Parts: sequence; C-alpha cells; structure tokens
Amino acid sequence: MGNEACDLDSTVSALALAYFLAQTSPAPKAAFVPVLNIPRADFALRTETTFLLRDRGIPDTWLVFRDEIDLGGLHHAGLLSLTLVDHHVLPGADAALEEAVVEVLDHRPLERDRGPPCQVTVEPVGSCATLVTERILQGPPGVLDRTTAALLHGTILLDCINLSPAAGKVTPRDVACVSLLEERFPELPARDAVFGALQAAKFDVTGLTTEQMLRKDLKVLSNDEAVVAISGVFEDLETFLLRPGLLQDLEAFCQARGYTGLVAMTVSFNERHEPTRKLAVYSPQEPLRSTLCRALEEATTPSLLLRPLPSPWPCVAAYAQGNAVAARKKVLPILRAALGGLGGAAGGPEEEVVPPPTPMNSLVEECPLAQAVPPLCPQDVLERVSRIAVGQPPGSPK
Repeated sequence: MGNEACDLDSTVSALALAYFLAQTSPAPKAAFVPVLNIPRADFALRTETTFLLRDRGIPDTWLVFRDEIDLGGLHHAGLLSLTLVDHHVLPGADAALEEAVVEVLDHRPLERDRGPPCQVTVEPVGSCATLVTERILQGPPGVLDRTTAALLHGTILLDCINLSPAAGKVTPRDVACVSLLEERFPELPARDAVFGALQAAKFDVTGLTTEQMLRKDLKVLSNDEAVVAISGVFEDLETFLLRPGLLQDLEAFCQARGYTGLVAMTVSFNERHEPTRKLAVYSPQEPLRSTLCRALEEATTPSLLLRPLPSPWPCVAAYAQGNAVAARKKVLPILRAALGGLGGAAGGPEEEVVPPPTPMNSLVEECPLAQAVPPLCPQDVLERVSRIAVGQPPGSPK
C-alpha cells in the first residue's frame, strides 16, 4: 500500500511490487493485493496515473482502492501482512495496522525506526519506483514483463523530471534503473515522449474546480492550535490567483475541513525541464499567516530565496521562489517547525492526505476510512487478484 497522496509513484510502486511478490513468493496460498490508498471516487484526480494505466491497458476495474477493502477486519482476523511503499509512517487513523507492517520501501528520510522482523529499505533516490525496480531486477530472471517495465520506466522519468540534474531530484541509481529497463526492453518509448505525455497529463487541470485542484496533491500539518494544508498546484500562481471566486473557494475549502490556513505551492517547467516555483499563503487569521510567511522568508535550511509578488487579497501572501530545487519535501520541515513554535508541538510527520469527499479527515475528526467501509472479504480479494493475474476483468464469468 502506498501513501495517502496516491500519486503515480505510490500507485506504480504498489502495483509492481505486489506483482513481483506474487510471482516469486514461496507461499502458494498468499494473495498479494496492491491497495491504492484513496477512495475510488478520487482516482479521477490522479490524471497522470489514469493516463499511464489506460495507456498500458490496465482498467481501473482491476484496481483495489482503500474504501473497498477492510484492512482492519483482515488484520483482526490474522490475515494481513502489510508492506508500505513510498512512505513508512502510517497516519494516526491507521495506528491499529502498525503491527501488521512487515516491510517498508521508501525514498524519504527515516522518521521512525522499525525493529525486526520488519524489513526496511529507505534510500535517498528520486523515486520509490527505483527501489522497486532494483528489487525486481535482483530477483529471478524473466519475472519482469513489458507492462510492469513500462510503468516503472514512466514513473521514474516523471518523478525525476526526465532525469534532469537541474531539477535537483535525480540520483545515479534512478539513471541506472531507467537505462537497465531500456536495455531489457528496447521497445520502450523514448524518454522525452514518455515524460512529455505524463507531464502534460499531470498538469492537465482542465475542468477541475478549485477544490479539486487543491485536493489533487495535498498534505496536512497540525499542532494543538492550527491545521495547515499544503497543496501542490499545477498551474502558474498568477493564473491560479485570478481564478473566478478563488477567495470564496479558499474559505469554503478550509472551513469544510477545519483547516486554519493553506499554503499553495505552484510549479511549472520550461522547455529544458527546469522548474519555476511560487508560493501563496492563505489564512484569515493574521497571526498564523504572519508566522508561516516569516518562517518561509527566513528559512536557511534551505533558503527559499522568496520575492514578494502582488496579491489580490490581504489574506493571501504571494511569493516567487528563487530556490527552484526546493520542492515540497524541503518546505514541509520549515512549516512543521513554524507550527511547533506556535505554543504546541507540531503533529508529528505530515499526513499525506487526499481527504475523502466529506468535510473531515484524519487530522480534524475521525477518518471516514476508519469507520464502516464496504467490506471486501478475503474470498473477494482472492478472486479479484486471481482474475487480475490471468488478465480477466473482475466480475466476468468464470
């Protein structure tokens, strides 16, 4: 299971690793189920993921989403072993599943230790899909097929901005995995074509409402006094700030979910795949807004090199970010430290959430996913996975 942002890296890492384990496990009766950690209703917001899976002939009817499987029930029945990909800390609402975690593959800094028997692989590479690729390539020959290779290839290219050093994400291991995949499957499309198509799909916000744009790539930080959303927005900041009714949309978005503030981090790329980053800080509470702005302006690890931009509203501060390689992973610790200085401890690691279509999430009230979910019993899981394994759509006649 990937993280609650359920981006392309989380999705493909879960799909590819589950496939590899299913092909190589010595346990003949085990079902390896890749779980997409969002409700099915939110999948349409993952435009780059829906594009790549559709392009590779994988219908969403083959996928298992978080609101379709009762992980708590499976764990209670003693039937669950959980492998985490692209994250290693479960949110508070999933605390009961911690003891079921048997393995972790992640590419972000380790925030908590896990002792034996949990197997932990945490490496500073650009994409978790790189770690999954390395794992598969170290396995028995012949397991990796063309479809899985294409999914991993596209994911690493998108995550690492087409392997561009200027973007500050790629590592030699990412480059090596892409090269090995291309060597093994020379019919894979050219890198530029793959990256261009996925980048266009990721940045395609055509028809999305402001609320959907903010939910598309969302994380949340909290302390005892404040809950702050951090949204990745795939639109130029000036264009975003001029959306009709934006201020009312921001107010409604935060009020419905109990957020006291929101930081929108926009990103766009030039023809050389170099990023341009900008920031907007919104809060109707002037002290919180000033605290967040001051922390971002004065940050030194790293310095964001912010330059103020005109803003249409006094409750929204806007900036151009001179340090274009400082992506959200580097900004989150700055904001977390700022919240920790407000008089209450910041609420641990960020929750990578895309809230279900309901006015609450795991940081504000009890997560809806911890309540009743449509049960997917073990027999249902086994049947669906067996159909996927033979390329037969779930629900079709046996």
